[in-house]
Amino acid sequence: MSDNPYMIAYKGYFRSLLRWEELDAFWLRLQEHADAGWYIYAVGEAPPSEPVSGEKLRGFIPEIDALLHKDHDEDYCGIVYADNVDDPHFIKIYDPNNLGSSCGPGFGEVLPGWVLSTIPPVDLQAAIPPPGNRRRWWQRLFPG
Repeated sequence: MSDNPYMIAYKGYFRSLLRWEELDAFWLRLQEHADAGWYIYAVGEAPPSEPVSGEKLRGFIPEIDALLHKDHDEDYCGIVYADNVDDPHFIKIYDPNNLGSSCGPGFGEVLPGWVLSTIPPVDLQAAIPPPGNRRRWWQRLFPG
């Protein structure tokens, strides 16, 4: 799946919207691009097969913004990443309640909670397999 356009974009370069003010300005720019055929993918759910309307995206933005402000009680944002903040096509939004730990033993990649893209999404949980140590642990508990 490494040649899949979605996975290529997913693994590409992203810039963090570190400050809440940056995120506010970004949401305004995204609303200007709302009719570009965006897919809203809640990771863990089935990937959508059709893009949402511009109206749906414009409705999603204040809802996700309110959730992020409520659940990420920090004086910085740092959990929204865009491929291009001025002309976005791929956005990763991390769930404040599932950020993982930078000081933990590293049990694999923390997937975003939501992905907005102009590229049809693939199932990220299937595309990014769990790390080998987790599979070995599972196989030890439930052999063959």
